Amino acid sequence: MTTPSPMTPRAAWLLILAASAILMLTMAARLTTGLFLSPINSATGLGVASISLAMAVGQFMWGASQPIFGAVADKWGPARVIVLGGVMLAAGLAATPFVSSQWGLMLTLGVLSAAGAGAGSFSILIGATAQRLPAERRPFAAGFINAGGSFGQFIFSPLVQVVIQAFGWVAAMFSLAATTLLTIPLAFLMKGKAPAPVAAAGAAGAPAVDEFSLGRQVREALRDKSYLCLHAGFFTCGFHIAFLVTHLPGEVALCGLPAGVSATALGLIGLFNIAGSLTVGALGQRYRMKWLLAAIYGGRAVMIALYLVAPKTASTFYIFAAALGFSWLATVPPTAGLVGKLFGTRYLSTLFGLTLLSHQIGGFFGAWLGGLAFVKFGDYSWMWYADIVLALAAALVNLPIREALPHSAARAGAAQA
Repeated sequence: MTTPSPMTPRAAWLLILAASAILMLTMAARLTTGLFLSPINSATGLGVASISLAMAVGQFMWGASQPIFGAVADKWGPARVIVLGGVMLAAGLAATPFVSSQWGLMLTLGVLSAAGAGAGSFSILIGATAQRLPAERRPFAAGFINAGGSFGQFIFSPLVQVVIQAFGWVAAMFSLAATTLLTIPLAFLMKGKAPAPVAAAGAAGAPAVDEFSLGRQVREALRDKSYLCLHAGFFTCGFHIAFLVTHLPGEVALCGLPAGVSATALGLIGLFNIAGSLTVGALGQRYRMKWLLAAIYGGRAVMIALYLVAPKTASTFYIFAAALGFSWLATVPPTAGLVGKLFGTRYLSTLFGLTLLSHQIGGFFGAWLGGLAFVKFGDYSWMWYADIVLALAAALVNLPIREALPHSAARAGAAQA
């Protein structure tokens, strides 16, 4: 494999900080959508189930767009992809107040803004940095970038709720659209394309894969059982997150608590996920990442079970949000790291983007079924039970993944770089 030009520490930090800031803005737009569900319902009268379906389409499109934009970024570099995504995201958000039908919401929130957010999300940003950094720094960089998305959720969730209460949901939507345009100048800090290596060795002694052929790389990956196990676990992660982002405000309202509790809880999830992402990113340099994923998913099952038996007070929601937040998107660094271990970094944006597609297929069902459960049963009890079962299954499905010990992987990555 050819050796890419080493980055100076200052250039590496600038790249990581820019990627983290872009993810902060795009994830802030995505992870605050649940705060708009009730106001949009009041304004349009479409009903929770119809709006939930539009938001579920957005969950799917966010995932479906990432392998596509990831392939473009792998070929031509990430900057122009991020610029396009910023324009799409802002346009979709700004157009939402002008539509009043389910199909209109599917177009604005479900397609345009969701795909735009996908163009400035995990697969493109983590892939772009991983291609430029040495193997031993990639887990930390992925954790740091992921923490940026959580910081956006922490900052913007209470701010958006304040704007909604003070000026209305339309003003909040316009403000969010304007803010996402800041991704465009940040994109220019991501300019350039990493030099393509000649080949990458697969995990556990697998034969080398021709990294100049994207099609062959994808075919090799889809035949790999470890890669498919990652997809299965990430499906569950998407189900959890989309359900909570979309319906946590509704759960809070069912408990007779004010809307500010849900906004604060979403902010706490983001705050504690900063610590979780950085911690998991650091642990990924010392421990097998499949064990980290199994522990995260198993821990979620325990946390949800404890929430179900706890009294539904504001304090319960805050404690639940803090505990769940530590694992919220902490699955991203080890999942991206495992994809890089299995197949190298040449097409990491594409291959990790495909795992995010599975994540968002789960997200589609989490958002949509949450709305259907509410309409049919009047609460979200069955969704919580499904969360527990899926979390336990995800913990188990990660155990068979083939993964070298971290120090062996680091040596292999150094030899390949």
